[in-house]
Amino acid sequence: MSTDKRIKIGVLTTISKTMDWFIVDSMRNLAKNGYDVTLISNMEDGFAERNSDYAKCIHLPMSRGASVKDLFKSTRALKKIFKEEGFDVLYYTSPNASMYAALAGKSAKVKIRIYSQCGIRYVSFGGLKRFIFKTVEKLTCRYSTHIRAQSPKNMQFAIDEGLCRSDKISVVGIGGTIGVELDKCRAFDHTEKKAELREKYGIPQDAFVYGYVGRVNSDKGINELIEAFKTVSAEKKDTWLVLVGMLDDANPITAENFNFAKSSENIVLTGNVPSNEVYYHMSMFDVLTHPTYREGFGKVLQEAMGVGIPIITTNVPGPSEVVENNVSGILCEVKSPESLAEKMLLLYDNAELREDLVKAGLARAEKYFDRPIMLNNILVDMNGITKNVKEIV
Repeated sequence: MSTDKRIKIGVLTTISKTMDWFIVDSMRNLAKNGYDVTLISNMEDGFAERNSDYAKCIHLPMSRGASVKDLFKSTRALKKIFKEEGFDVLYYTSPNASMYAALAGKSAKVKIRIYSQCGIRYVSFGGLKRFIFKTVEKLTCRYSTHIRAQSPKNMQFAIDEGLCRSDKISVVGIGGTIGVELDKCRAFDHTEKKAELREKYGIPQDAFVYGYVGRVNSDKGINELIEAFKTVSAEKKDTWLVLVGMLDDANPITAENFNFAKSSENIVLTGNVPSNEVYYHMSMFDVLTHPTYREGFGKVLQEAMGVGIPIITTNVPGPSEVVENNVSGILCEVKSPESLAEKMLLLYDNAELREDLVKAGLARAEKYFDRPIMLNNILVDMNGITKNVKEIV
């Protein structure tokens, strides 16, 4: 990047939690390397204060979920902001903000508009809903100048679906977003935290615990996970299931499974936990179960590798690329409680396999997913995109 011009980059997500989880570390690194960063989203209290040391922060109310009113209101507001700020680059992720930013950025003549495609939402939809969300995805891709898929398989899916041309899309590194702080994964006494949290949630210290971290909803495969656990717990009486994360009312699990989970003595619903306690909660798992229908890449899988937890996830784009099947993780079939239960029982019965998966997972995380590696990948990619910013039309 030229040293005589600070590239102005506007960064957008619908809500600031997404910015916290997937964006701010990379933008802090860009700011350290000569970029002028502005963060734009529906910001919760404290977000601007936490990030004002390296970026300008603009609060813009936006709602999650489809909203025709927001489409026009937010797009107009963003066009005005883009013209006032004079950005050279827009960088956006999350469905709503990405569509608004792509449309507004094109209208405001921002030269570079980068869409970080963190998963393709319509994959698990059908009928009219699939058509609508695919149309939104196509529009976002069409009005973006660059698209960064979260994994090679997701990239190929986007090309095969006609969402964008192959010369417009690529993957940074081998995939993912900001990676994992492996030093923090190791910076606590795992045995002590395991004992402490099991006592807190009333889980026997010698129980075998399957865990999940993320939104508790249908698309994450929680219905299948609960159904699989019914099978596993009927055979293995010392097993527990811990679901760490918020209940997602927009895409809920079935009432039957929710009621079963609430009433079961061997299932714990922790609700949302602070981000700095996620690794602690993982340390009380014997196996991480992540039976998602769709995923950009799977940050939680990388985190489990860093903490040292064997993984079961689904054979779908993203997760199947984070882990190498039967080497650094175990893959099950998507939407199949039977396949999931089979793999859960396999790891219950095979301590040697669990240990092998942990060793290979940590080695893979150290090679590809440690945060400094991922942040440098993003910086190199951004420098490549912006090196001729004055010449881009």
